[in-house]
Amino acid sequence: MILRSVFRGLAIAASISALSLGASAQELKIGFVNSERVMRESNLAKAAQAKLEAEFGKREKELRDATARLQAAAEKFEKDGPLLTETQRNMRQRELVESERDLQRKRREFQEDAQARRNEELQAVVERANKVIKQIFDNEKYDLILQDAIHASNRIDITKKVIDALNAQK
Repeated sequence: MILRSVFRGLAIAASISALSLGASAQELKIGFVNSERVMRESNLAKAAQAKLEAEFGKREKELRDATARLQAAAEKFEKDGPLLTETQRNMRQRELVESERDLQRKRREFQEDAQARRNEELQAVVERANKVIKQIFDNEKYDLILQDAIHASNRIDITKKVIDALNAQK
């Protein structure tokens, strides 16, 4: 992972050097966008997050309630266990195990569904952000716009401009 970052940095440096050689008499215009900040601060990303919370909030609450019920049933079993017959104890224990297995399956399905939807929503935000970045690139005649660089000067950071442009869209 670190080597990949180093090689990525070297490739970027080589690209910048090549661009600067080609642009000998003119100044190179470079921009930088912090994608994480765009995903955290743009209204579009916030709306996507709110949409996901609304969509999955009910299921999440049902899972929490089911977990509480299972925990209460397990505590009741522990308390009542010595008073039960062997058959009753085995039957209750099987019911608890089946309930826990069912709950784990529902949690896994919930997590998979939520992750798939999160990926869909984030992909839509990324696509819109990339279009905005491309518009800024074309309109302001940038030579290069980087995303997620290891280090970047505030002088070339256009993240706020991208967020503002995204927020201005309907």
